[in-house]
Amino acid sequence: MGVNLSELVQAEQIEFGDLANRTIAVDAYNVLYQFLSSIRDRFTGEPLRNSKGEITSHISGLFYRTSKLMENGLVPVFVFDGKPPEFKKETIEARIKVRTQAEVRWKEALEAGDTDKVRMYAQGATRLTQEMKEQSKRLLELMGVSWVQAPSEGEAQATHLLDKGQVWAVGSQDWDSLLFGAKRLVKNLTISGRKKLPRKEKYITVKPELIELEKVLAKIGLTREQLIILGILIGTDYNPGGVKGIGPKTAFKLVKEKGGLEQVFAEVNWEFKPTPQEIFDFFMNPPAEDAEIPSFSLQPEKLREMLVEENNFSPERIDSTLRKLQQSGRSQSSLNKFFG
Repeated sequence: MGVNLSELVQAEQIEFGDLANRTIAVDAYNVLYQFLSSIRDRFTGEPLRNSKGEITSHISGLFYRTSKLMENGLVPVFVFDGKPPEFKKETIEARIKVRTQAEVRWKEALEAGDTDKVRMYAQGATRLTQEMKEQSKRLLELMGVSWVQAPSEGEAQATHLLDKGQVWAVGSQDWDSLLFGAKRLVKNLTISGRKKLPRKEKYITVKPELIELEKVLAKIGLTREQLIILGILIGTDYNPGGVKGIGPKTAFKLVKEKGGLEQVFAEVNWEFKPTPQEIFDFFMNPPAEDAEIPSFSLQPEKLREMLVEENNFSPERIDSTLRKLQQSGRSQSSLNKFFG
């Protein structure tokens, strides 16, 4: 979710080879929700489950797609969200309500045999539980992949790691990282490949995209502060939907004409509980901590036990991926001597 800057910001399409040997701080919640919503039965909308009925879509996506990143020479560091700001409470409550409604409509679509609506509402009903988060952290550790716990928003912590020179870029599908000040944002890390368009029998090829904040600001002629103001006008996680009647182009024109926060919001009708100043200040100075990125070692036997014995994954496919992981691990071990 978050702000949508796609109409204003031009991304540079790149290849995975361009990211080889790069350490990227990946927004963990962003990709976990992606896996939970997309890895589902196309007819029933049901997520993957093990023999005990427990959901495993997040485990499947995290294992196979992270392995693919490592196979391509990337060094992922997953960053997990912490406590959201108090003024995000209403947004979270609204999302819970939407998911509950989606569950009801999902069941109705199943009864009606409407496959397109089944999948759409099933995705809308996606929930990420605390147990799923802990499973994901355990899986990453067994894979030898680092993760960091953020005090608040994961993208803010990922940006902090970037500012400290501990990672090369932030990896997320959301544009909010730019508002937090990430100088490099990589999109499509875990959705690259052949992708079916919603409700169409048509496929497109999705590749990673690089957005560099300095270039974006220079091209559109705004400061980072003004980009935040523009984002608030369009709508962020803290004021979903943005100011009524104002889209990206109108917001851009208003920010260019008025310049500052006070001047811009004197021109609009603000209907949200948090003030524009509160949201602006949060993007400028979010909770983030200095953190050492932990190092974990690949544990093939325990990893296989978790995936095959506990969650009923295919032994042949797991063993094949494990061999590739072991190879990428040996390569990474030698790389770390030079890139740290």
